[in-house]
Amino acid sequence: MTVYRSYDYLDGDLGLPRDPLTPEFDRVPAWSGGHSPDVVARAERLLHDTIAISLHDHPVRFPDDMANTPAYNRTGRQHTAFEGLRASGLTVVFDNMMDGTAMVTGNTPWQWEDVVTDLGMRQADLAHQSDVVVIRTVAEIHAAHAADHVGLVFGLEAATPVGNDLDRLDILYGLGIRQIGIAYSESNGLGAGLSEAHDFGLTDFGRAAIRRMNQLGLAVDVSHSSDQTGIDSAEASTVPIFITHAGARALWDIPRLKSDDVLRAVAAGGGVIGMSAAPHTTISHAHTTHSILSVMDHFEYTAELVGIDHVAFGPDTLYGDHVGLHTTFSGLLGKAAATAQDHPRVAYVDGLENPTESFHNIAAELVARGYSDADIEKVLGGNVLRALGDIWVA
Repeated sequence: MTVYRSYDYLDGDLGLPRDPLTPEFDRVPAWSGGHSPDVVARAERLLHDTIAISLHDHPVRFPDDMANTPAYNRTGRQHTAFEGLRASGLTVVFDNMMDGTAMVTGNTPWQWEDVVTDLGMRQADLAHQSDVVVIRTVAEIHAAHAADHVGLVFGLEAATPVGNDLDRLDILYGLGIRQIGIAYSESNGLGAGLSEAHDFGLTDFGRAAIRRMNQLGLAVDVSHSSDQTGIDSAEASTVPIFITHAGARALWDIPRLKSDDVLRAVAAGGGVIGMSAAPHTTISHAHTTHSILSVMDHFEYTAELVGIDHVAFGPDTLYGDHVGLHTTFSGLLGKAAATAQDHPRVAYVDGLENPTESFHNIAAELVARGYSDADIEKVLGGNVLRALGDIWVA
């Protein structure tokens, strides 16, 4: 069987990256969880039978040398990890594309033309194979699971490209976007970002944007928004909202993680909170070396705080050196762990290094910790699917 690789449809080397890309398998040693064969077998059965949804990942291959990523992104063509996704056990990945590193035409992130280029290129590539499909409705999620396909839900981590034009939300929806964050670290016209010195919350324009997003069926995400923006967004939305990838600030006091008040506000509206594994964020005092164990600490704390019906996983992984990505784009991405206490630096997050391994290891951890099949099914995807039934209008 011929294996499709990104942009194989192009003649010659037009679609090839200038620099070698990270392999989809075995970039780092596999995590050794020490689980019994029975635990692993039950976890794999649940992952196979369940509609498993990652609330946030970047399932693309990056250059071996992350310093070459700006040049790679300037081609407008990030390469989907088709083989890695097929081995992931996932039904759906919320794919947030290049996001704040989408500097195709210049050096400023979040430009409209760059975001549209990224979105169009990725979908042109997907259209030339059939194993990985674009998801726009709940019915398509069920169809992907029945056909043993992997579906990508395209999203943006910030609504910054919208500027002050609400109709751009309609355009993005028409182009396939189904989830948008309110703000990234930097504030925008909708609300305050997490790095804002004065947390002014959601603006009037932001409230109008959420109303339009509710009307369209665009999921609202407040992962990178300030605390007050997150609370205001949960109150303004008439349907559940997401924190697609974060953790609990009560366990590790950095701005990138969420206060109990924000977590409760999102859950109170029926929303779902995805646990992130972006390097050096979801650490805990019990496990200061960032690994799947510290991420599970955040999961268990949040589940206890808001209930098992409101938690999921959005690991925020990719195929490549995530720590190196933060170094390369330190001016844009380096604020996530600001004010963090001293802790061991890691080269990667053991157990949650890429989208291929993440949910296999998450499922095994949930089984080993004694969760019921019903609760594991909720966490792996059922909670997100329930919320999408309220959010997406089709």
